[in-house]
Amino acid sequence: MTGTDLDRAAVAEDVLAASGGDQAAFDRLIERYAGLVWSVLRAHRLADADAQDVFQTTWLRLVEHLDRIREPRAVGGWLATTARHESLRVLRRGERSRPAAEEELDAIEDPGAGIEVDLVDADEAAALWAALEELDDRCRSLLRVLMADPPPAYEQVAAALDMPIGSIGPTRRRCLGRLREHLRTRGITA
Repeated sequence: MTGTDLDRAAVAEDVLAASGGDQAAFDRLIERYAGLVWSVLRAHRLADADAQDVFQTTWLRLVEHLDRIREPRAVGGWLATTARHESLRVLRRGERSRPAAEEELDAIEDPGAGIEVDLVDADEAAALWAALEELDDRCRSLLRVLMADPPPAYEQVAAALDMPIGSIGPTRRRCLGRLREHLRTRGITA
């Protein structure tokens, strides 16, 4: 058995144990896949409060469906799909554009003299996101998932994106090359 097979077997055991009420097994699933779920939420650019709600809802959905998971070894893909669906549900509902409370506005610090640097950084970030949006769905999804902090293991990425582990690195390299090319057309060197 390879390390990946052992990991998948351990995940399957944790899913089955968690469905039987084993809290430690459920905690191991959260520890293993929290970064993956957060990366999906960040990819949808949810507000912090919405992202936290969707994170909790995703795990709640897992609890509700633990005994119905058809392929326990692929629970990472199930979680990524659920997080994506829940994110889209929140975005459709329009919770993303809630007005800021007055105390939140008062807590914002005056940027002072560093505003020029902040504007340049914001322009570059906007150009990066725009260039990322020009990539095909596969590249966009892969790069967004790999942006998680901490980055998910390739096994988790493979499960979430239904992609062979051996193709993740080469696909990442090609996608980053395309992203650099899109940035160059915007006058930004990466």
